[in-house]
Amino acid sequence: MPFTLAIVGRPNVGKSTLFNRLVGKRIALVDDRPGVTRDRREGDARLGDLEFSIIDTAGLEEVKDASLEARMRAQTEEAIRLCDAVLFMVDARVGLTPADHVFADLVRRSGKPVILAANKSEGKVGMAGAYESFGLGLGDPVPLSAEHGEGINELYEALAALMPVPVYDDEEEIEDTGEDIVDDPNKPISVAIVGRPNAGKSTLVNALIGEERMLTGPEAGITRDAISVDWDWGGRKFRLVDTAGLRKRARIDDKVEKLSVADALRAIRFAQVVVVCMDAEKPFEDQDLRIADLAAKEGRAVVLAFTKWDLVPHKGGKAAKLREEADHWLPQIKGCPVVALSAQTDQGLDRLMTEIIAARVPWQKRIPTNTLVRWLQETTDHHPPPAVSGRRIKMRYMTQAKTRPPTFVAFCSRPEALPESYLRYMVNTLRESFDLQGTPIRFHLKKTDNPYAETGRKIQ
Repeated sequence: MPFTLAIVGRPNVGKSTLFNRLVGKRIALVDDRPGVTRDRREGDARLGDLEFSIIDTAGLEEVKDASLEARMRAQTEEAIRLCDAVLFMVDARVGLTPADHVFADLVRRSGKPVILAANKSEGKVGMAGAYESFGLGLGDPVPLSAEHGEGINELYEALAALMPVPVYDDEEEIEDTGEDIVDDPNKPISVAIVGRPNAGKSTLVNALIGEERMLTGPEAGITRDAISVDWDWGGRKFRLVDTAGLRKRARIDDKVEKLSVADALRAIRFAQVVVVCMDAEKPFEDQDLRIADLAAKEGRAVVLAFTKWDLVPHKGGKAAKLREEADHWLPQIKGCPVVALSAQTDQGLDRLMTEIIAARVPWQKRIPTNTLVRWLQETTDHHPPPAVSGRRIKMRYMTQAKTRPPTFVAFCSRPEALPESYLRYMVNTLRESFDLQGTPIRFHLKKTDNPYAETGRKIQ
């Protein structure tokens, strides 16, 4: 029997929109009016490499008579009984309603595993509602936008944790790779090789796998499609994805190149580790920094690879200088692995693979809440937040909302008044205290006297 997921929630929170996205077809009727869905609808869904059955249900309403609404609710309750897991959806823009709390209790009593999805989370208002849904007590919310496809990676992680480990098909495309949720050695580590045109990406992939799998040459822009190759190294499975060179947006006017860039960006989005290739003779150009920043903003673990190292004259001290420049130009991933290599001479290839594996360690690290609370107390005692307008800002509580990348939520009295410099201090201290060097860190501030009030601001 396939794994079955039931989407439930009150009317008009976007259940059918998500259903259509997961089945890949516009099967369920979608409208702004609540109550369009009445019967439960089943379909075959796919998310990355996960295949499962999905049930779209009518919006839950508080009724007890024999009315149409009561029969619709009975259908939904039957779907909860039949499924393996429940995706409980709330509207992040409206915020929690009394009905959400009632139906959260219904789902909790079912005893089924629950994924809490905060739909319509795009923008600041949506994110505020997403963090408000912590108050339902159903675990960490998955912020997403069913209409725009945002947050699908996070939904994949939550769903993969509840399902059996998927079997990979050798013919899968990059959009079918997804991300690991369990560090299973039998599951390939997806690695996107990105960079400017002619940075040596295809040559690097060929050197790693030991065959001329990719077209290479002195001309820039040979690679157009994102090509994935499955490969074993050191007893671990990898899926290497060679991508088209990324030029500045203003220079892209060819339709084919636009499609190639979109393919490369999708490869970054679905990768676990992104290797940013830079020409060692001309490193840290503006476009190099943009590409590395893009990978960090997508929340991927980043490794900087300086290619064509064999062409660099006077190498003495050059590697150490690259390390210093990387931390200077890319403070958002300070301490990320830096590897000088040459695909022509095979220099540095083994070290690159070692650093790729090592980069995933802080990226998927989880820190216990009690440890974070002690760290917050010690950090603020050592260097208290500054007083703003004569009023001291109090830091009260902190927890880790998710991993991949590490995402933290801190609760304080006035998040809007906390200076950016103090936020950077907290992130840098957090990075040093828990050995999170080189990985993107997302840090959210929330105004509250308890863990379930309104959201303030965030830094990443």
